Amino acid sequence: MELRDYVRILHKNWVLIVASMLLGIGAAAVYSLAVTPKYEAATELYVSVRSGDTAVTGDLVQGTNFARQAVTSYVDVVDSAIVLDRVIAELALDTSSVALAGQIDASSPLNTVLIEISVTDSDPELAAEIANATGRNFADVVVNDLEKPDGDGASLVKIETIQPATVPAAPSSPNVGLNLVLGALIGLALGIGIAALRTVLDTRIHSLHDIAQVTDKPLLGGIALDPDAKRRPLIVHADPRNPRAESFRSLRTNLQFVNIEGGPRSFVVTSAGPGEGKSTTTANLAISLAETGAKVALVDGDLRMPKLADYLGVEGGVGLTDVLIGRAQLVDVLQRWGRGQLYVLPAGRIPPNPSELLGSAAMARLLETLTNQFDYVLIDAPPLLLVTDAAVVSKLAGGAIIVAASGSTKKQELAGAVRALDAIGSRLLGIVVTMLPTKGPDSYGYGTYTYGMTHDVTGEFDVEAQAGGRP
Repeated sequence: MELRDYVRILHKNWVLIVASMLLGIGAAAVYSLAVTPKYEAATELYVSVRSGDTAVTGDLVQGTNFARQAVTSYVDVVDSAIVLDRVIAELALDTSSVALAGQIDASSPLNTVLIEISVTDSDPELAAEIANATGRNFADVVVNDLEKPDGDGASLVKIETIQPATVPAAPSSPNVGLNLVLGALIGLALGIGIAALRTVLDTRIHSLHDIAQVTDKPLLGGIALDPDAKRRPLIVHADPRNPRAESFRSLRTNLQFVNIEGGPRSFVVTSAGPGEGKSTTTANLAISLAETGAKVALVDGDLRMPKLADYLGVEGGVGLTDVLIGRAQLVDVLQRWGRGQLYVLPAGRIPPNPSELLGSAAMARLLETLTNQFDYVLIDAPPLLLVTDAAVVSKLAGGAIIVAASGSTKKQELAGAVRALDAIGSRLLGIVVTMLPTKGPDSYGYGTYTYGMTHDVTGEFDVEAQAGGRP
């Protein structure tokens, strides 16, 4: 993925990431409040070798080297049972040497003769007492037991406390500040990980960028999501100043430059699956084309679930099916819609063999007639992955336009639809993305403003007055 892909993931999932980070901070705060505070007290011992009054420099050097070597072994003696049993007896502790050893940590800085003994306990005063008692008993064990020569001679090893343990004023753990920072970092990492995983596992199309990952065909336009689309599907007619209506006009402009080599301007509008907005897209695109003064024929080629007649408010009992089987003439069923040059050919009655009718010679002759008489011919066809109707009729038209719904259509479904057209040699003109969000990284639109109109577009299209007209 490119850098912009990662930025898009962060932008799209920022709420999840922030919530995860806050959850991590909250968990760290709860842990810090729930855990028992621990206090740490430390004492420091100095190990040396006794020397006589007549000791020379060489003897002192040898004694120091011996002490440095011995300190390494002495560190392991600090938390041994021989030392801790004495500490337990001295302080009357209710514990064992093994358990007490878990509270004690002994170390020696490199190349020194110092031993640091630190004790951790929930009681600050007891921590200091254990540390000092451990230092005293350790020194006694080493000097008088382990390093004492045979006979009555004095031990050559000398251990002195140079820094006794004091009662700590603040707990060493939990470190609330550090815990909160770690909780925030862990929550942030977890949130980013979940966001990235969601993006990888989500195969749906969300933006124009996702379309480009599936096909190199041109992106003809994007239509923003309208919650009231079912109530007012013809947004170009119902609310001409709406930004969504303007997006259909942008689609119209792009479509006018698609077939520039002079081929037939007949387009099949289809989709990979149902419910992706192909019928509303086809109807609004036809109205937008008619706004320019072009003569447009809108054909409902969905002979299984026709919708255009209901959207446009025209009589749909007789239409394309009747023309194809010779029961009616084209001029008798083609209905003018609005005051412009938009003519609608409904689907008519649902036949038992839609694919055969749409791929018949009669359909080819019908499209040739419409193409000769109209500037644009738009055919609303069924989804490509469900039936073969759209693929069949696309062979007879100038090309196909695939409608994909943001957040609904899967990438593999769109890829399958593109392959279905390529397999039969149909020409895919481009992709239209519908139901795009108006906010966020996948948003598409023109902002909150609307375009002013120099004339009353609403008045140009009177459905009820012109629905029953003929050419």
